[in-house]
Amino acid sequence: MKILFLGDVYGPPGRRALKSRLAALKDRLGADVTVVNGENAADGFGLMPAHAVELVAAGADLITTGDHAFDKRELMPALATETRVIRPLNYPDGAPGRGSAIIDTRSGKRMAVLNLQGRVFMFKQTLDDPFPVARREVESLKAQTPVVLVDFHAEATSEKVAMGWWLDGLASAVIGTHTHIQTADERILPKGTAYLTDAGMCGPVDSVLGIRVDRVLARFTSQLPSQWAPADGAVRISGALIEVDETTGRAIAITRVNELVEPGA
Repeated sequence: MKILFLGDVYGPPGRRALKSRLAALKDRLGADVTVVNGENAADGFGLMPAHAVELVAAGADLITTGDHAFDKRELMPALATETRVIRPLNYPDGAPGRGSAIIDTRSGKRMAVLNLQGRVFMFKQTLDDPFPVARREVESLKAQTPVVLVDFHAEATSEKVAMGWWLDGLASAVIGTHTHIQTADERILPKGTAYLTDAGMCGPVDSVLGIRVDRVLARFTSQLPSQWAPADGAVRISGALIEVDETTGRAIAITRVNELVEPGA
């Protein structure tokens, strides 16, 4: 089974890039299923229901989120019934939505996806400890399918690396999101879990994490408020392709994905 995982989709530029390229990318890579982090798909912060529909139409089988999951209040009612969008499982009880999902692949096999959020340097919320939550949920999901992908939305590389080791041999893959910068440490851990500290983003190349450069420089150099806005220009689609033995759930290979989409393409 080949799983295509794509990092944070940033605003309209990221959505447009997936709309124009995702179908062809899936075919070229032979992906059986595609999971996309969509928590920045609105204007760079949050996800609107219409944008979730747009990402699914582009080819996403499931959308994960993170610390911006609830930035758009319009999404909250939809999370109660929407089966194609999940939020971090370690939100307190009573939060709308689900933290994991079972989905069918193009080949007819089933796989599970778990969404978690880290706590180190994540200034917006203090959530439940993701480590015991992760192990309990992965063990539960493996009763339904041996293939389990974890999107760990976290800031600190140490916390992400630790989660990879914590779930080694349990999860098929642990892929980090949130920083918008793709790391180059992809590997198969000793017990068979594919790992990558950060998948990167699907967003503007000439930007600061997707945001217009001038707006960010104004903030850094003046320390005064500046209105964030998505940058224009070329977009890089970033993520990873994970090949998994669908019988055992062990990862066979992991390869980083980088697809440049020029303006107007």
